[in-house]
Amino acid sequence: MQAARGASLKPSDPADAPPARRRPGARLVFAGVALLAYALDLGTKQWALSALADGDVPVLGDWFTLHLTFNPGAAFSTGTDFTIVFTCLAMVAVVVVLWLSRRLASTGWALALGILLGGVGGNLTDRIVRPPEPFHGHVVDFLMLPSWPVFNVADVCINVAAGLIILQTFRGIALDGTRESDAEPDPQPGSRA
Repeated sequence: MQAARGASLKPSDPADAPPARRRPGARLVFAGVALLAYALDLGTKQWALSALADGDVPVLGDWFTLHLTFNPGAAFSTGTDFTIVFTCLAMVAVVVVLWLSRRLASTGWALALGILLGGVGGNLTDRIVRPPEPFHGHVVDFLMLPSWPVFNVADVCINVAAGLIILQTFRGIALDGTRESDAEPDPQPGSRA
């Protein structure tokens, strides 16, 4: 197909652009990564509950220790009286991630959102099913570094996901796999690029 002299082959209006190529694999990556992260978090927490019941286990001297603790709040044990608020926020986050996943066609976004869902889901499970009562449960934490709050695999997942989301955003890649530069129209004929 040939365009008229000086006319662009690209649509000039982003709304006229063809939809991004769908990659069914992105949704499979999302689901697989989310399930893997969730299972890894729950599995390590169950292991910590049994293996660390008798006390700490130094792994790298004082630099990295396995230390079992139960956190009713957020990072640095903030908001310990607002456990139900964190439970509600985690439920909203799960719904938002699932809603966004409907538009996934980017493997990078699939990884980021899958890891995020697995991490948020892992801590949400603790808040729903662990003592002292449903929806007020304390999160199992067991990874301890010096001068840092004790954390778990779900917390690692949430932070890695945040980094991947920032990376995808800086790269200009949308959930559907399009790039910001793809949506920009070509300069008009006769204008300088």
